[in-house]
Parts: sequence; C-alpha cells; structure tokens
Amino acid sequence: MPTEFFMPMIPPTITHQQKQVRVVKGKPMFYEPPELKAARAKLMAHLGRFIPDKPYTHPVRLIMKWCFPISGKHVNGEYKATKPDIDNVQKLFFDCMTDVGFWEDDVLVVSLIAEKFFADLPGIYVRVEEV
Repeated sequence: MPTEFFMPMIPPTITHQQKQVRVVKGKPMFYEPPELKAARAKLMAHLGRFIPDKPYTHPVRLIMKWCFPISGKHVNGEYKATKPDIDNVQKLFFDCMTDVGFWEDDVLVVSLIAEKFFADLPGIYVRVEEV
C-alpha cells in the first residue's frame, strides 16, 4: 500500500551539502550549522505525522514535488530552475525519512521522480510505493 501525503510548508532551501568541518586535535569533525539543524528539525516534525505503520523493507519508488513560494514574475505550476539544486535537497529529505522510520535505509529507494515548482500553496508532495 503506497504512502502519499502533502506537507504544506515553505520547503527548506539549505542542503545537506552545507555541513561544516572543523579540526579538533588534528582530526576533522563534521557538524551541522544552526540553519541546517533547523531545516532537519522542521522536516522531521512534518514527516512525523506520516510515518507508515511498518517501515518499508523492499525497494521503493519515491515521487516528490517540491512546491516553492512564487517570487518575481513566476506563476503557479512553473518549473523552478533556480537554487536549491534538486539533488541536494533530496539528500537531507532522505536522511530525515530514514531517521523517522519510513525505511531502515534509503538504499531501498531504487526509483526517484523529483520536480521543483513555484506554487500558490508551498509544500512538499510525497508518494512512496513498493516496486
């Protein structure tokens, strides 16, 4: 049975790539800056309402539509060909889905359809289905 939902929200524009590094006693230590921590917490709070009863254990297709607020001369439904890069926002989202229990590991995502739009109603549409 597929899991399908829409999370009305302004999608975060900070990405997983924005982790920081500092050197402690000669060893690199990675950490999340406050903006990335806030984006992760926001996504996990929204995702928490949609966790499936049982985590997915077989390969899945993930369909996502990132709906960003309209800006400038853009119109509802227009593709968003500006930052953030779609591959970068996916990584943080996958990590959050793993952390809240959609699946044990995002390696199970074998098919991904992801699109970015400008929209009157900002948010993130998600459909997870076994393949």
